[in-house]
Amino acid sequence: MSPRPSQSGKRWIEHWDPENERFWEETGKKIARRNLWFSVLAEHIGFSVWTLWSVMVLFMGPQYGFSPADKFLLVSTPTLIGALMRPLYTFAVARFGGRNWTIVSALLLLVPTVLAAIAMQPGTPLGTFLLIAALGGVGGGNFASSMTNINAFYPEKHKGWALGLNAGGGNLGVAAIQLIGLLVIGTVGAAAPRLVLAIYLPLIVLAATCAYFFMDNLASMKGDTKAMREVVKDPHTWVMSFLYVGTFGSFIGYSFAFGLVLQNQFGRTPLQAAAVTFLGPLLGSFSRPAGGWLSDRIGGGKVTFATFVGMAAATVVLILASTSNSLALFTVAFIVLFVLTGVGNGSTYKMIPAIFRAKAKVAISEGADETLEMLKARKLSGALIGLAGAIGALGGLFINLAFRQSFADTKSGVPAFVAFLVFYGLCFTVTWAVYLRKQQTEVASTRGLALAGVEV
Repeated sequence: MSPRPSQSGKRWIEHWDPENERFWEETGKKIARRNLWFSVLAEHIGFSVWTLWSVMVLFMGPQYGFSPADKFLLVSTPTLIGALMRPLYTFAVARFGGRNWTIVSALLLLVPTVLAAIAMQPGTPLGTFLLIAALGGVGGGNFASSMTNINAFYPEKHKGWALGLNAGGGNLGVAAIQLIGLLVIGTVGAAAPRLVLAIYLPLIVLAATCAYFFMDNLASMKGDTKAMREVVKDPHTWVMSFLYVGTFGSFIGYSFAFGLVLQNQFGRTPLQAAAVTFLGPLLGSFSRPAGGWLSDRIGGGKVTFATFVGMAAATVVLILASTSNSLALFTVAFIVLFVLTGVGNGSTYKMIPAIFRAKAKVAISEGADETLEMLKARKLSGALIGLAGAIGALGGLFINLAFRQSFADTKSGVPAFVAFLVFYGLCFTVTWAVYLRKQQTEVASTRGLALAGVEV
């Protein structure tokens, strides 16, 4: 008889062993997939609420009285709060359970959405909008709890695909709300922002309801608050967090800023900007599972390195397009950059569980208990996913602040792009130095910054 997950009240699963092939094929896979799909739904809505203000600023015409710098500040605020919320959301999964926290975190999205519907009109002070945008940061926290939860459900060999799909489905929330904004502006004009919010209120309730009826908690995650304290001591934590600033930080930062850059650098109207801004987040979201899938097959380190090289090249094109005032070239290059951020998001998150699984294998070879070491690897992976997600999201804040200063000083985004180019160069250099050099055995034994014989 194959081992089966044992249930213990209110959808708690006491026994979960995805690395057991027989357990996974006969019972685990079905349960994991069910949790994955409804996690994607809740995270998708969370991303939409988090990036709500990238759409709301398109409705803010001259009658609102806000400068471009004010609008960049407005879209930066939820990015910052979302990043700060992510470690707390990671702890929440361990404290309350993945299903339980998905319900709560979905319902929390009602607060900023309802308040935005009340405040969205000319004459509302910028400070009020900033406060409501900050509350919208709770949507950014949903990513950390969702990824930590799904990481625990899947075996190592399927994590790249599962985490990529979970995150990609969530990232699609950015494109979805921008498409809805485009639909509203294109049909009833820029005077009806509340219609966007009215669409999302029932979707939030739907996400919470589905989590209540169809998701599960894993007992192995409960009370696991020590993992975060342990993971911050590992040098890989800070290397991977740095790389995730480059991938996800770019994705979320550009998602907030794309429309504003088109308006301020190329004089696009709200409708013209909205007509293309959704394409970048849309394709970047679809490419994230592809990044995970590729990493499952050829290694996350190789995919991440190639991604950063490509991002640097796309940024060079953006600088050339900006200086030559070529809207077509600029738009194409920006969308390519979005696609590459998605690939890099998938590959970096594939690397995280591979790192800790490799460490577990070393410990097992030295006589440690296999079950305990693999469980520890899953817990540490989940903790790092939450922490890296938080630090990575701060990259979105830096991008919007860089654009804000760049346009304030020069009325152009070129200085900001030059800074991004330098940063991407640092990212592919770090990726090569830590994970792709041939001299890994010596480094692994002395510094713990590379894994001998392990494809990450």
